[in-house]
Amino acid sequence: MVFGRSSRRKPPVEPVTLKILVAGGFGVGKTTLVGAVSEIRPLRTEETLSEAGRPVDDIVGVENKTTTTVAMDFGRITLREDLVLYLFGTPGQDRFWFLWDELAQGALGAVVLADTRRLEDSFAAIDYFERRGIPFTVAVNCFEGAGRFPGESVRAALDLDSEVPLLMTDARERESVKEVLVAVVEHALTRADRQREHATT
Repeated sequence: MVFGRSSRRKPPVEPVTLKILVAGGFGVGKTTLVGAVSEIRPLRTEETLSEAGRPVDDIVGVENKTTTTVAMDFGRITLREDLVLYLFGTPGQDRFWFLWDELAQGALGAVVLADTRRLEDSFAAIDYFERRGIPFTVAVNCFEGAGRFPGESVRAALDLDSEVPLLMTDARERESVKEVLVAVVEHALTRADRQREHATT
């Protein structure tokens, strides 16, 4: 049998796998974001909010929330044939912050999900990634009923560096979330290239 050019199969592509964190305040939509794009059934570690937790969990603005992430959310998305992202959603409450250092190990970058009704809840996550030099993108989750503000106003309120990407998103919509994840990867790779160039000059 003679095999022509068209019968030759391309060797399988071994995808690059990258780790992305999804962080932000309590009730901002991290679990929803991971679930919106994950091509596998997301791993969730949610527990029902209890009366015992009310003194330490600030539910102002998210009074209808009944569960909370106590360890992490996990999902996977293939952006291209050769690029797979593993998503790790972090718990939002302060008492679970001891998990963040473990989750951050080996992360390429992060999404800080923000809610304009509770922007101050984003400060801790932004400070965390800035202190550790982890590239991050801020995604403003456009909740129904939340105020809509120009990106520059949100950037100023969060005191973000000009190089940090800021996008408006809907954590329920797959394509909207994919745009945020692409922005994180591009920002992290651009910053890595810049650091390499600086190191060689």
